[in-house]
Amino acid sequence: MLRVEGVYKSFGGLMAVCDCSFKVEKGSITGLIGPNGAGKTTLFNIIAGRYKPDRGRIFFEDQEIDGLPPHKIFHQKLYRTFQITREFAQMTVLENLMLMPEDQIGENIWNTWFRGGSVKRQEHELLKKAEEVLDFVELGDLKNEYAGSLSGGQKKLLELGRSLMADPEMVLLDEPGAGVNPTLMRKLVDNIRRLRDEKNITFLLIEHNMDLIMELCNPIIVMSEGRKLAEGAPEEIRNNEQVLEAYLGGQYR
Repeated sequence: MLRVEGVYKSFGGLMAVCDCSFKVEKGSITGLIGPNGAGKTTLFNIIAGRYKPDRGRIFFEDQEIDGLPPHKIFHQKLYRTFQITREFAQMTVLENLMLMPEDQIGENIWNTWFRGGSVKRQEHELLKKAEEVLDFVELGDLKNEYAGSLSGGQKKLLELGRSLMADPEMVLLDEPGAGVNPTLMRKLVDNIRRLRDEKNITFLLIEHNMDLIMELCNPIIVMSEGRKLAEGAPEEIRNNEQVLEAYLGGQYR
């Protein structure tokens, strides 16, 4: 579904991503790990359109997307979340979801005057969908709460719900486990699996929680100094001496 081919990106004299290549298969939950400064987030920003690569190409569903602006990549059904959630804090949980779908006819002021019936019908359909999504991610009881009042883990679940409203084919998750307590972490893991299994959404996620990565992801890609160091199933990564030494600290020996 996603192909990264020989991507380079530097900032001044610092090479952040260097000749990085890998593939993400449709229907997979692929992990991307590495120490701070390995180039993971920079690579996410390149894929999502925030940065343009200096060299190399990126394909999503066989269409070249490197260099496209973020909104056009979003329209390709590739959605990106952030380590620090970016909810609209002064809007309700439900309103945060209602904002996500594209091409809402009520956004055109003329339609509110001359196509009021169509606007109301679409809004009713989106409201029903948003409530179903909130139930799916187990936030239905909080739909009328301000998003800014949610806990860190609940905000991560809200991010998943927002992504569902955009009908993505693939989601880039940037440290979904950061700041999440064990109970909500379990909900998060279960929801990612359910989205893959029931809605056929593909995931690529950056994560420093090795227990989460080993449980949830297959395959796992390891980056070091902007390059791909290793790739394989969890058991292979556990037993890769370079990975054990550099990133896992021997914890899985």
